[in-house]
Amino acid sequence: MEILGLVGSPRKLGNSELMVKEISRRIPDPHRLKLVRLPEMDIRPCRACYTCLFDDHTCPQADDFPTILEALLQADGLILAVPVYLLAANASLKQFLDRGLSLYGHFEKLWGKPAVAVAIAGIPGMEGYTKLCLDSALRLMGARPQASEVVYGALPGEVFMNQENLTTAEKLAKALFGPPPDWQSEPWRCQACGGDTFRFLGSEQVRCMTCSSPGMVQIADGLVSFAVDPSEDHFFLSLEGALRHLRWLQGMKERFLAKKGELKAICLDYLHEGEWLEPKHKRK
Repeated sequence: MEILGLVGSPRKLGNSELMVKEISRRIPDPHRLKLVRLPEMDIRPCRACYTCLFDDHTCPQADDFPTILEALLQADGLILAVPVYLLAANASLKQFLDRGLSLYGHFEKLWGKPAVAVAIAGIPGMEGYTKLCLDSALRLMGARPQASEVVYGALPGEVFMNQENLTTAEKLAKALFGPPPDWQSEPWRCQACGGDTFRFLGSEQVRCMTCSSPGMVQIADGLVSFAVDPSEDHFFLSLEGALRHLRWLQGMKERFLAKKGELKAICLDYLHEGEWLEPKHKRK
């Protein structure tokens, strides 16, 4: 069995790396741990060319994304760990996810792999929306989120000066290949995806920030719950929905060709406005 650890920290032997390895140590089943340090990988920005949505579903850019994709395809389970940078996940995670269109053609193999995630913040309560970043990332990769946690530790190794964080690692290790989570028993979560972060839209309306499903907040006997109504076509919640969204994305190519002239005219109207700052490599 193979487990892939995605480490979103540039620091070698930092707390994110240690958490991945400690979780791996506590998984009872024999396995091989493979590791990817996202910040040191060459992951270039998506060019929105849509090439990866067709034919052999490969991206024309010659970088390290295919290496990570192949590791995802080979893995039986995933462990994701990232440090908190300015109340959010390290940008290397988003840089990887921005290439997510390249995953659609592989979802039949990727879908449903069990995964756990952990965020490491330096100050208690200052993780911001990092846990939301992790929960969303697992969904976007087609994984089956089993559990996600936040732990605290700023200095390298400090995360395990607190016994509670070792207990958290044990909890995540047991969850990885355990039974699917029972969201119904936790009414404060999104009942569609298990997310625990919501946007309040006024009155009683809310939207889950993990899967974007709409719903209503309910308060009874001092307890808060969320009644969420996901769309049948939601592309984060089922393989069928993801494949429908792939077909919708593929259809955008024909739509673009049909409206190309009209779209070009709109864009060219803004061509000469403003003055761009140039990057160093383009300066004379």
